[in-house]
Amino acid sequence: MSAFEPLREQLTQAAREFGGDVVSDVLTGLVDDVDRALREELEIFPVCHHSPASALAMVRRLREKQPKVIYLELCEDLQPLLTELRNCRLPVAVQAFATDIDGFPASWAPLSVVAPITEASAEYQAISYALETPGVELVLVDRSTDHVFQWAPKEEPEKKEHTEEGGLHGDAVGLEIGDLRPRFAELEEHLLHHGKVRHWSEWWDQYVEQPLAGADYETYRQVMVLIGSLFRRLDRGGDRMTVDEDRERYMWTRMREHLAASGADPADCLYVCGAFHAASRVEQFGLKSTVTFEISPRTGTKWLYGLIPSSHSAIEAQFGLASGSVSIAAASWAKSLTRSKLTPFQLAGQKGARKRAAKLPAPVPPGEVADRLTGFLSKPPALDELDEAELLGWSVDIVRLARRNGYLASTADAIAVFETSILLAGMRNRARPTPYDFQDAAVTCIEKDVVPGRRDVRRLCEILLGGDRVGEVGYDALPPLARDVYDRLAPLGLDLEKRTIQRALLDLNANPDLVPCSDLLWMLRYLLPSDAVRPIMGERGLGERSIQESWDVAFGKHQRSIIELGYEGVTIEQVLEQRLRRSVWDPKATAAVALAAVEDAVIFLGSRRFADELGARAVELLASERSVDDAPEVLRRIRRLMAHYRAHEPELPAWCEEFATSGYAHYCTLLPTAFVADDTGVRQVAAMLGFLFSMESLAISLGCDRAQLELAVQQSHPESPAKVALLWAARSHLGLLSQAELRARCDELLANPLVVPSFPLYIIGFVQAMEPVPALSGFVVEVISKAFGRLPDRVLLPWLPKLITALRDQAGELVPVLVREAGRTFPGTLGAVDTWVPPWSARPVAAEAAAPVASGPVAELLMGHPAACDAVAGLLGCEGSWQAPAAGGADHGAVTALLGDHPEPALAVAGLLA
Repeated sequence: MSAFEPLREQLTQAAREFGGDVVSDVLTGLVDDVDRALREELEIFPVCHHSPASALAMVRRLREKQPKVIYLELCEDLQPLLTELRNCRLPVAVQAFATDIDGFPASWAPLSVVAPITEASAEYQAISYALETPGVELVLVDRSTDHVFQWAPKEEPEKKEHTEEGGLHGDAVGLEIGDLRPRFAELEEHLLHHGKVRHWSEWWDQYVEQPLAGADYETYRQVMVLIGSLFRRLDRGGDRMTVDEDRERYMWTRMREHLAASGADPADCLYVCGAFHAASRVEQFGLKSTVTFEISPRTGTKWLYGLIPSSHSAIEAQFGLASGSVSIAAASWAKSLTRSKLTPFQLAGQKGARKRAAKLPAPVPPGEVADRLTGFLSKPPALDELDEAELLGWSVDIVRLARRNGYLASTADAIAVFETSILLAGMRNRARPTPYDFQDAAVTCIEKDVVPGRRDVRRLCEILLGGDRVGEVGYDALPPLARDVYDRLAPLGLDLEKRTIQRALLDLNANPDLVPCSDLLWMLRYLLPSDAVRPIMGERGLGERSIQESWDVAFGKHQRSIIELGYEGVTIEQVLEQRLRRSVWDPKATAAVALAAVEDAVIFLGSRRFADELGARAVELLASERSVDDAPEVLRRIRRLMAHYRAHEPELPAWCEEFATSGYAHYCTLLPTAFVADDTGVRQVAAMLGFLFSMESLAISLGCDRAQLELAVQQSHPESPAKVALLWAARSHLGLLSQAELRARCDELLANPLVVPSFPLYIIGFVQAMEPVPALSGFVVEVISKAFGRLPDRVLLPWLPKLITALRDQAGELVPVLVREAGRTFPGTLGAVDTWVPPWSARPVAAEAAAPVASGPVAELLMGHPAACDAVAGLLGCEGSWQAPAAGGADHGAVTALLGDHPEPALAVAGLLA
């Protein structure tokens, strides 16, 4: 007969009286689950993640049983990392990371799984006991990190927003032992309402943590299995239940395999798992089960492993716990250790932990299973007496903290917080106020309408009750890349493990040994978050190096980012090269992205070979593009790169020449379409023309044909005013439209009242034309000046805001060029304005008597072929007529005398021509 038979009968009778057969089946099923778990040959230890009660029970049980094998619910491939916990300050998280994925959707990359570990957790106590006790084996039996994503739904994981400390885990998938939280809102709402609490963490602390903190092991074990069974039977199933059941099949399969291979006695083993899994009903449950479970092979994804710093707020943010609940749990753990006089287990050399002796008493032989549930469920909970000294200390300290953070708090507020805490506890049927009651009382009595500082009263209470403890990964536990970074920055004399911002001053002229540190800091600036390494003084660009630099370094706060860089390579240079290569070979990469990668490779790596490889890829991307959206970026970057190579290299790289020829042909082909396309802006077309005109001489010298550009311009027929003005500027640059004709067309536009409202758009086109045709800047000033001079105010004022807005949005970088040209055109003093005559409206001066034209071979050549001079005069807008040379010829005596006195230049020219 089972020890729980009387309890089963009692619950069955009560259920039939109040709820019928359905409730009876649920209640008796709970007892059956408890009975089944306790009768299992392999002892099952049910836990809840980051629960002080579970940690206390674990310490007691390990000292009593002293098992030889501990099976722990944690991903089996994380086991090699557990020994590195000695070199860390808790809390930290064990992490598996993958960037090169195989078998998963590409949108999931990078994959990350973390398992946070705190001192106030049963799993840490089990790990410490196993690693510090000779002859004890620790075996992780949960699914591998690869199976975590194999069994996950095939939609992209949701990205969450985190606070500064809450984002230490990033977007990693969290693994926790014993997720004891109702999985549907109705039960949680019912428990919170009748428990008179605000959130689940407070309910758990009030009705589970506190009653079980001082309970014996058998009572703790039975109650935890009962709670796990309750939440399991009330769960509505679904994908999550399917995954949990597969995990249970996985773990029982691994444990049976290990027992068969090692020959260990199940009586000397302990299985640590979540209470939810302790009440499992899968067919593989138990050592006597013969039902097999086929474990699928892992994918080809290459997983990397390491430790990253964690914090209480990061754990709360990742697992949906109430803010401050993990800090309160840590405070409860410390208080319970003092009250129970227990010595917890800890790893030797653990940072931030007190040295404690770990002497083990003689093991206690197991006793018979007895019913402890009946007594625990039937007797009222023991009410703790009010600890006035503790509550008074909290009240005084919170007022002190509030005053430091800008609140106008006083002694009266401390008294009010003290009394309100007792009042709230009484309203919630508690004899002793909990930290949650104290938080509510402090917010009620101290919080005002406006928070004066960056912390509100609730956050101050969390700091007071334990604070957001942040972990740290020790130097020996860091990956090789992170250790290399710390070693290479050692000459700066900074303590890189501090979480504060530190200032590094580098005088590179006086101390050239710091140049490698500067190079490394600039690479870290590129790879790490913006506030991890921030330059205060100094810059790094193509051909630019600072003499002195000043940096703000905050490695302690961003240790996780540095550690994850170690998953990508062995050195910073290797990681940077891989990232640049990945960016240019990405399916969405463009020529602008590739040129940016070339620039970064030159600036940070200084590798000509690698830059040439990226440049060749840029040529391929440009030739395959069917859009010109990135034309301004392409033009800006290729100009800068060519200027750098011409200044620092004997010749241009081969890829630059190929980029010029390919881009010339590419943009000539797309130019007519871009002029008429509605989705192509005038800035993009101007950038295309800028590329064609600036690269024209180089492209023609490499074999391109200028006729291709002329045909592309002649085939362009835009309709929008801005593009029409841009086309006119291009035709003027190519000699297809004289400046006099261009001026006449603009005058016609200003004289046409139907066109005047859209004239700002023409101005935008002309302003953008200063990019490909810089010589046109004077004409643009002339056009704008004529518009402001001729148009009446009733016409000018309505479209003036439109002109200013268009210039700011579409041509902001060209406005300074326009202003400089206007400064050269207009008078420099106020007094000169009254007498100033615009050069484009000056009256022609009466022609003076023509000077006699000298005769000679040159004059005879020009007179014999006047067509060339007429064409140049027409292009420049000059008027004039041909004159006959003087009959007697001109007197060249002065020139003859000069050449006679200094014959060397003439002889040198003659020798050069010969």
